[in-house]
Amino acid sequence: MRIPTIRLNDGVDIPALGFGTWQLPDNRVPDVIGCALEEGYRHFDTAHAYLNEASLGAYLRDCGVPRDQLFVTSKLWNDRHGYDRALENFDATMERLGFETLDLYLIHWPVPMEDLYVDSWKAMIRLRDEGRIRSIGVSNFEPEHLTRLIGETGVAPSLNQIELHPNFQQRDVRDFHRDNGIAIESWSPLGQGHMMQDPILTDIAAKHGVTAAKVILRWHLQQGLVAIPRSKTPANIAANRDIFGFELDADDMDRIATLDKGAEGRIGPHPQELGPVALPTKS
Repeated sequence: MRIPTIRLNDGVDIPALGFGTWQLPDNRVPDVIGCALEEGYRHFDTAHAYLNEASLGAYLRDCGVPRDQLFVTSKLWNDRHGYDRALENFDATMERLGFETLDLYLIHWPVPMEDLYVDSWKAMIRLRDEGRIRSIGVSNFEPEHLTRLIGETGVAPSLNQIELHPNFQQRDVRDFHRDNGIAIESWSPLGQGHMMQDPILTDIAAKHGVTAAKVILRWHLQQGLVAIPRSKTPANIAANRDIFGFELDADDMDRIATLDKGAEGRIGPHPQELGPVALPTKS
């Protein structure tokens, strides 16, 4: 089955299931991305901070899949905020990727202590209006950051990529996103593997004859969330793609809702606390 898409607030369609490339080194790109393409993935998520834009772009340019059938996301890193710096660093990202147009560009973190994310957003609006980016969004932004972006520019992000999984369901912010037409994309949708042995998830998985990972990914998609799992193992890459042959029922969804630990379930940094961390120099 072809992966379904979600229509963003700017009319761009994004595949609801993508492939994350965090911690994917250059030397693994050919086999890992090649496997993902063979399994039918067409949505690939990278970032300046992942240090693999160049290798990913080179592989995708020569993979045989037409560029207009691929959806590629990258992100502006924390120490590159500001209007002019955002423009310059987008140019650098595009040079590394080797693309003329990017499908989705995100501000990776708000870095509120620098107070430059609105300026960065204005630069991204310009890039979108110039046709260099199809869709613009953010990552790890909280409602207060989103409210300020919308209030000062009149432009709502098309998407916010946030940590979201059964142990950290972020239900308190989903109404805000829905009311403002902002799609949610879940990073670490599997909770970095910490929930695979949870008795509720394994019981639901046994009921449907699937794995706990498939249950979690299906949970994301049935709520209208975009999910970007990552793996370097061919079997897991294939399994994560194969989630369209079953459906969770209302009882399953209610049981998974009980797994939410609120703030205690967070794995990554808090968006208010992560600052302008400089990237390591790539050897």
